[in-house]
Amino acid sequence: MQLNSRQRAALTAICDTFAPGDGAEIPSAGTLGAVPVAEALIGAQPRAHDRKQLATLLSLWDTRLTGLLLGTSGRRFSALTPAAREELMLRMGEASSERKRVLFQALRGLATSAYLLASGTDGTSPVWQAIGYPGPLGPKPDAPRPPLTPLSPTEDTTLDCDVVVVGSGAGGGTAAAVLAAAGLGVVVLEGGGYYDDADFDGGEPSGLTRLYAPGPSATAEGQVSLVAGSCLGGGTVVNWTTSFRTPDEIRDEWASLGAWQFAEKEYTQALDAVTDRLSVNTDHNTASARDAVMERGLRALGWHVDAMPRNVVGCDTGTECGRCGYGCRLGAKQSVTKTWLADAEAAGARLVIDTTVRTIDVQQGRAVGVRGTTTAGHSVTVHARAVVVAAGAIQTPALLRRSGFTDPAIGRYLRLHPATAVWGVFDEEIRPWEGGLQTRYSREHSNLDGRGHGVIYETGPGNPAALQGFMNWRGATAHLGALKDLTHTAGVGIITRDRDSGVVKVARDGEPVPHYRLSAYDTAHLHAGVEGAAKILAAAGARRITSAHQAGPAYEPDRGGTYEEFVTACRNTGYEPGRCAIAALHIMGTARMGGSRDTSATDPDGATWEVPNVVVADASCFPTSSGVNPMISIEAIAYMNATRLAERLGRQS
Repeated sequence: MQLNSRQRAALTAICDTFAPGDGAEIPSAGTLGAVPVAEALIGAQPRAHDRKQLATLLSLWDTRLTGLLLGTSGRRFSALTPAAREELMLRMGEASSERKRVLFQALRGLATSAYLLASGTDGTSPVWQAIGYPGPLGPKPDAPRPPLTPLSPTEDTTLDCDVVVVGSGAGGGTAAAVLAAAGLGVVVLEGGGYYDDADFDGGEPSGLTRLYAPGPSATAEGQVSLVAGSCLGGGTVVNWTTSFRTPDEIRDEWASLGAWQFAEKEYTQALDAVTDRLSVNTDHNTASARDAVMERGLRALGWHVDAMPRNVVGCDTGTECGRCGYGCRLGAKQSVTKTWLADAEAAGARLVIDTTVRTIDVQQGRAVGVRGTTTAGHSVTVHARAVVVAAGAIQTPALLRRSGFTDPAIGRYLRLHPATAVWGVFDEEIRPWEGGLQTRYSREHSNLDGRGHGVIYETGPGNPAALQGFMNWRGATAHLGALKDLTHTAGVGIITRDRDSGVVKVARDGEPVPHYRLSAYDTAHLHAGVEGAAKILAAAGARRITSAHQAGPAYEPDRGGTYEEFVTACRNTGYEPGRCAIAALHIMGTARMGGSRDTSATDPDGATWEVPNVVVADASCFPTSSGVNPMISIEAIAYMNATRLAERLGRQS
């Protein structure tokens, strides 16, 4: 999508309001070249509806009518002084109207992320220099060439196999390896491209645009931002290597819903197989400055803290590791491209990239294959005896619905592990974009209700464009000041095990629309996590503590304000859409396994109730939230479900 001159002028004015620079060394968004970046981000949105909606807003932005709606007494945005434009944005951010707050957050996120992604022809940015961020590392000259040989169709293509696997991430990659090892002919279809060590430069511009899904970028209500991988290997290429086994209490809960094997030896063996293949260990846990801060605070409080299990071999836990969310240049991360997909291809599986599956072909109650389209518009048809769906908990239910599946449980029970952060500014240098991705965690408050619901505390790498999504915007000067403080900033992440759920619906265009609003029950736990994170940072010696609330609650321990005032301000501001930055990196449910068609979308084999040779093998299968980072659970479920499918197909041969 290309904006016209009127729309581009409006976008420039918006970006310059959020990021005007300092009038001296730091340029404005428009001068820096952030507007074309923002335009590209708009154009990358997968739904034409969303692109059109934003284009319409930009067309109307500089009109008297919009001025009336935004409270400028009918004055055009272009007629306002820079100070008046900033004041208007701040009013939007704290408006009583949910729609205005969500619009503000969408514009803020677009403008500030584009500003921090933009760079000059030399690949550097004066903004990065001003905030102490070194920018991309650049490709590693001695990196090996990508070893896999996927097909990217350049013409209409038809393939035949025993099993077609839709999606190549944690679930799809694992399932493909199991099925291929059983002697079955396997085709794996992936909507993204293939990137490996030599392709990674450690930078946000290339990493975010090539390796992550462009949308849906948030739930329909605008309360929770969504983050998911989209490339060969999926989220395992970009995740933070955290490798928790499914907790025993979660296994028991899942089993109680009818898939009894979760509490039995079969699932234990699947977990063992996965952790062994991924080389999960605790030998690469040198604490980053971020983790050292959190551990210091936790130990001062006498709270639980432990080393993080990670799926890495030869990780530097230093500069490289901090950029690993944009691909591991060292090849240390044991993603499915390094493990299961390599095994699958070695066993004869064919990998196909740049191909999005639109429908499953069903004839007389059985799947006979799938149909998809390449990024260049070519059709891809795969005939198969069975279909494994592993497109993720947003896209999997959409694919099933587009294919005519009618079970009411499909799309229900969406869980997100809603996450936010509390930030501490320290006298010591942190450099949050360096050090181990995650090397420490705490489950001190993981069971706040006595039934397994609560929060865990973790850190994460803070590269600026991604990090800004968890920051507020209290005006251009304050925002620039916060960016300049990043070298001394450490965050404590709060990950909530949600009890209650949302739903993924499918729009008329066939695209998924996730609906999710935090319940009062889960919101109380999220807020308890904010309280706990603030205590951790204060105990670690932070000189200033802030939350992700747009209203800007903050205090300076022993200097200005109190802890009680801070947490009260966070509670009173609330967590409704647009009030606080909340994101989901763990997207689960929507085709959950269980023993009853009334309450689950798939049976204990992971097969859909309607079409028994369509098996789901991703986080969609989770009966409830996992409560921990889900990669190992996803792969274990895929291993188990694929093993059962291989046995059934073997009996049919």
